Amino acid sequence: MKFLGIDLGWSSGASGLCCLDWQGGRLELVDLRREDATEDILGWVDTCVAPDESGMIAVDAPTLIPNATGMRLCDRLTHKHFGRYHAGAYPANLGLPFAARTVAFGLSLEAKGFHHAPAIAPKQSGRHQIEVFPHPAIVHLFGLEQILKYKKGKLAERRIELARLQQYICDRLPILEPALDVSESLPTEMPLKGTALKALEDQLDSLMCAYIAAHWWYWGLERNMFLGNLTEGYIIVPTP
Repeated sequence: MKFLGIDLGWSSGASGLCCLDWQGGRLELVDLRREDATEDILGWVDTCVAPDESGMIAVDAPTLIPNATGMRLCDRLTHKHFGRYHAGAYPANLGLPFAARTVAFGLSLEAKGFHHAPAIAPKQSGRHQIEVFPHPAIVHLFGLEQILKYKKGKLAERRIELARLQQYICDRLPILEPALDVSESLPTEMPLKGTALKALEDQLDSLMCAYIAAHWWYWGLERNMFLGNLTEGYIIVPTP
């Protein structure tokens, strides 16, 4: 079973991509990269998961947007449950510039047989996609009091926060279930330049997306929150 994480560039820019494989009762890192063009991302999906293989794809982007204006139910629920952690989702509606790209991407995955999985029997094979949001997942999985603020602010502050995220990934994921150890695959030092730091940020976000996919497959609703519904959009968040 393969688990793909896609930190999709909502309107433009590179997307972080991660592929994990379930082997011998543990997760193994297969690939971690960035791609710009949508066709290159979809080609990467085909490379990682052959048409006759099972896979779960977790996308950090709103791929189901039925509402013309306002905010989706699942976005409101992130503010209700995670607002105190500063982890409320950005609102999505069809009037926003990114909507056409993110919805089309979800439809492209469906055309490849990856259907939305708002409910799943744990550890069952199949081809599925889910929407995820790394911030609340990071708060829950790592027992934090608020999000790690590595996306905004001064470069020096972002470097510190991204380094914290990487350290949590290396220290905590190997002792969770399912286990994932990527300590030997990540850089030993944080990049000094903004462009390189953003590239690492995208990859670490995609790694978290892939792990959330594996966590959803492994536990189902036993240790995950399902916010929203299939009609109005949903977000999967691991629980402690």
